[in-house]
Amino acid sequence: MSYHVYLVEDEANLNRLLTSYLQNEGWKVTSFLTGAQAKAAIPQNPHVWILDIMLPDTDGFELLNLIKSNNAKLPVIFISARDADLDRIIGLEMGSDDYLAKPFLPRELVIRTRKLLERVYGPNSQAPVSAEQTTGILTISSYTIYEKERRVLYDDQPVDLTSKELDLLLLFAGHQGQALSRQQILNHIWGTDYFGTDRVVDDLVRRLRKKMPDLRLETLYGYGYRMTNI
Repeated sequence: MSYHVYLVEDEANLNRLLTSYLQNEGWKVTSFLTGAQAKAAIPQNPHVWILDIMLPDTDGFELLNLIKSNNAKLPVIFISARDADLDRIIGLEMGSDDYLAKPFLPRELVIRTRKLLERVYGPNSQAPVSAEQTTGILTISSYTIYEKERRVLYDDQPVDLTSKELDLLLLFAGHQGQALSRQQILNHIWGTDYFGTDRVVDDLVRRLRKKMPDLRLETLYGYGYRMTNI
């Protein structure tokens, strides 16, 4: 079965990235950049909504309420970069079926979406798994990343990365063109309970640049970093 996914995400680069990952699963994806666009599509009843809470023109909670009022059984995945615990509680109380806090890897969203679709519509109705999802192989510039095996090749030669360097590479790869703050990177790589300066992020980026010079990692002064070519 080919599912129809409605994605609401106002950040254009992230919207395109997530759309690409979801389409690679064989699903049809309709994406929206504003709450107004999404509101107009509510009566169409897709198989699942993926909804960002932080929209420029609409409260995400209001949109969730409208979706559930139209069809209480229609599954919704909520994503947010705000207070994770508060948003998760409010979203679940309002009927959200799952929750993801930013930043997250697009593959995690794909996995959560697939599991939710299986739970709602049955495991036998699952769309075929894409080759990329099965192999876990990514290509970035001249580099080939074997995600499951946690190894990287450059022109068939291995690139020696530490565990955290590889985690950082995968984080950038999963957020093509998206600005990531030092705090977001710190939370993802070291965990939210890390105590120390965020300058460890700069050191990790410096090491990754040295080992993988073909990567285009853009420094956003006073904020963080962005990978600009994949």
